[in-house]
Amino acid sequence: MRIILYTILSLVACCCYSQETISLYPGAIPNSKPHQQKETKTFEEVVDTILRLVSQPALTLFKANNPGGPAVIIVPGGGYHAQLITREGNRVAEQFNKRGITAFVLKYRLPGDEIMVDKTVGPLQDLQQAIKVVRENASRWNIDTGKIGVMGFSAGGHLAASGGVHYKDTHIENASGTSLRPDFMILINPVISFTDRFGHIGSRTNLLGQKPAADKLRYFSNELHITPDTPPAVLVHAGDDSVVPVENSLVFYRRLQEQGIPSALHIYAKGEHGLLHEPAFEEWFERCIFWMKQIGVLL
Repeated sequence: MRIILYTILSLVACCCYSQETISLYPGAIPNSKPHQQKETKTFEEVVDTILRLVSQPALTLFKANNPGGPAVIIVPGGGYHAQLITREGNRVAEQFNKRGITAFVLKYRLPGDEIMVDKTVGPLQDLQQAIKVVRENASRWNIDTGKIGVMGFSAGGHLAASGGVHYKDTHIENASGTSLRPDFMILINPVISFTDRFGHIGSRTNLLGQKPAADKLRYFSNELHITPDTPPAVLVHAGDDSVVPVENSLVFYRRLQEQGIPSALHIYAKGEHGLLHEPAFEEWFERCIFWMKQIGVLL
């Protein structure tokens, strides 16, 4: 019954929201090796539609009817080995649309030595390219170029935070000098650190390998790279998260505060990883919307 209901809702959503799929790169994909596409898409009742072995990055546009409004690039989670493309992607984009916010769901390459020259930077390249594409086409989609943010879940939160703290490190071709800095970050139960003390080792291993170099560990421990120019952020986490410790959000928030960056942190007593059952989606999502209004992104 739940599968049938999911199918019906998916069909309704396709009819109600304007969608457009955009190839992320106009030509060859940078940092890519010749390979056969092996991407799979499966449905799992607990967590929804899951993508694996992604090697062809793309953006799916959900256009809102709000001329000159903000936009959010959504980065689904999945431990850098999968992507929860519906629950942490398309459905969230639809909710943004209801509030007059254009959304883009990023399908980014999943790290793999067989498809990338350097798998450690592949996902970050795709996020930077997504920001570049959205900013350079803002007039086409009627978006405010100064209100383009990123939203990430779990490992997608790590990727979104990496884009926020490392935007000055250009990992893509950017001859036009387009700003790769997201204007704001929305981080939901995010992986922030790759340190042994509270980092998420699974995501770290999938991105950096079994024996990561010390400089890579430091580079991708995002709490170590916050500056006064880091974009503002709102973080949501559950205190009982047994997959990604809440300390990830706590330490990131503290560092943001130390730099005087407008930020907010919401910690729920229960919710576990992914906030699957509680609190309700509307509860935490509306707090993010309220924060967007507080910082002037949304009127």
